[in-house]
Amino acid sequence: MSELHKFLFDGMPVRGMIVRLTQPWTEILARRASNTTTGAYPAPVVELLGEMTAAATLIQANIKFNGALILQVFGDGPVKIAVAEVQADLSLRATAKVMGSIPDGAHLSEMVNVHSKGRCAITLDPKDKVPGQQPYQGVVPLVGDHNDKFNKLSDVLQHYMLKSEQLDTTLVLAADDNVAAGLLIQRLPVKGEANLLRSGIAEAHQDQIGLNEDYNRISILASSLTRDELLTLDVDTILHRLFWEEKVLRFEPQAGLLGPHFACTCSRDRVAGMIRGLGIAEAEEILAERGDIEVGCDFCGKQYRFDAVDAAQIFKSRGDQPPGTAVVQ
Repeated sequence: MSELHKFLFDGMPVRGMIVRLTQPWTEILARRASNTTTGAYPAPVVELLGEMTAAATLIQANIKFNGALILQVFGDGPVKIAVAEVQADLSLRATAKVMGSIPDGAHLSEMVNVHSKGRCAITLDPKDKVPGQQPYQGVVPLVGDHNDKFNKLSDVLQHYMLKSEQLDTTLVLAADDNVAAGLLIQRLPVKGEANLLRSGIAEAHQDQIGLNEDYNRISILASSLTRDELLTLDVDTILHRLFWEEKVLRFEPQAGLLGPHFACTCSRDRVAGMIRGLGIAEAEEILAERGDIEVGCDFCGKQYRFDAVDAAQIFKSRGDQPPGTAVVQ
């Protein structure tokens, strides 16, 4: 069963999470593999997309955002875009668009950032928008401060958190055909943490980026976790191996429908809205050529078909004129 574990280190401004995605992750892969047009993802894409899905789950659970958190990487390599989306209830979905061959063992830079034009974006799309409210989006290049290419998604996200959120963050991510998993360690923000600091005085009001000894020690321990350990060991064993000398305060795990689970937000109404956005002329052209309009969801694989009568209703419902009568009839 997929599960999310949250924990704190007693007396330290450090928190952590571990996520293990099993059934929802294998369902994402199975839906992709059943697509006769695209086929299954190549192994390096499985690893990248699985790491993205685990990371997006950790970030969403960390900030408790009431809406969709969307993690994307896109660029100029054979992986044109990869997307992982996690809702406030930890329902998730993910997809990638692959155009071209991908060699075994390819890294992030080879898949997305061949000519250093790749980007990583984190979008927060509120569930209940007020009029005029736009989603928040932060975008960073897939290179470091000295234009050196990142080969690991974890390095990109750690850099993003440090530059955009001013938070020390350590991420260990891994994925294969069966499991997508991640460990997050983060220093708590300085504001309001005086009661957690051992000194508990003026230090609470100072910028401690990169300087907190407790966080640095925990980060080193967390970074020693190997890919195989993260994918194969249970959470209790991982926490004991890494932090057996620390006092770890653990919360009740989130699992089942209260934990990470697959769900897609596509619907016939949303697809109809997309067709409406194409306009009458383009819809009519597609109908004349194909006889119907067929749209497949990249996330879940569900196919939506609209014939000429359906298309007429889409445009008529908004007070527009339906496609030309010759096509409708």
